[in-house]
Amino acid sequence: MRSYLKLARPQQWVKNLFLFAPLIFSKHLFEEGYLWTETIGFVVFCLLSSAVYILNDIADRETDRLHPVKRERPVASGRIGIPQAILTALLFSALAVWLAIPLTRSFQFVAILYFGLNLAYSFRLKQLILVDVFIIAAGFMLRVLAGAFVIDVEVSHWLVLCTLFVSLFLAISKRRGELLLVQATSDFSGRPVLKEYDVTFVDQMMTIAAAGMAISYALYTVAERTVTIFKTENLIFTTVFVLFGIFRYLYLLKTKRTDDNPTAMLISDPVMMINVAAWFVACVVIIYFNEIKTWF
Repeated sequence: MRSYLKLARPQQWVKNLFLFAPLIFSKHLFEEGYLWTETIGFVVFCLLSSAVYILNDIADRETDRLHPVKRERPVASGRIGIPQAILTALLFSALAVWLAIPLTRSFQFVAILYFGLNLAYSFRLKQLILVDVFIIAAGFMLRVLAGAFVIDVEVSHWLVLCTLFVSLFLAISKRRGELLLVQATSDFSGRPVLKEYDVTFVDQMMTIAAAGMAISYALYTVAERTVTIFKTENLIFTTVFVLFGIFRYLYLLKTKRTDDNPTAMLISDPVMMINVAAWFVACVVIIYFNEIKTWF
């Protein structure tokens, strides 16, 4: 069972928390019906993402066996056979379809698009320079759109733009981790597309993505529509947590030894976790201030 749990990669489900962004910023967080529906959508994406990871492991099993870290994955190590892995992926996909049936058509369309795009990434698109990181970014944007569509609320264009920069930042940092791993491992050459990248180029892209993320988020907090909906301009103060998070992440990338999955730092670094929690609490208090005040 431990091998099957590892096959599903539950640690990657944290990415699907992006679905809850529209719920928080639509002022429906404390409404039971909305939260329950959003949670079902979250589970659907967790099942779909696990199915994609399993199929990706099957496709990459030969190259994973040469990888210093991925060689321990259940399919690459042989602990789970290909027929069993395929059956598990089909089971996860079937459960996702069953859960998605009562949800909105828009959500179902985005979920299908997410699944198809990630399959294309796993079998071909991850070998194309720049296209690979933009496909990863598209996956995060689709999560945000799915989170809005499943509860039938409008999502701010600024929020989508901010998600684009955040996801590009994370995707590029993943490529940076892969490059450093290749440099540190003499008998491992990595995926072919890495030959098109170098650390200097990747660092330049990360700087642009980080700047875009900070600026787009700051502009979102002071946008006319944001101020009108939340009836406050105080959301701008949460920008300090975003900036601190960016700087902390860059610091960790520069000073800590990482593998080719540096996004794990988001859930393993205590300072980063405290900062994310503080940002979340600040957003909830500012957005739902009137509702919280009535409770007391």
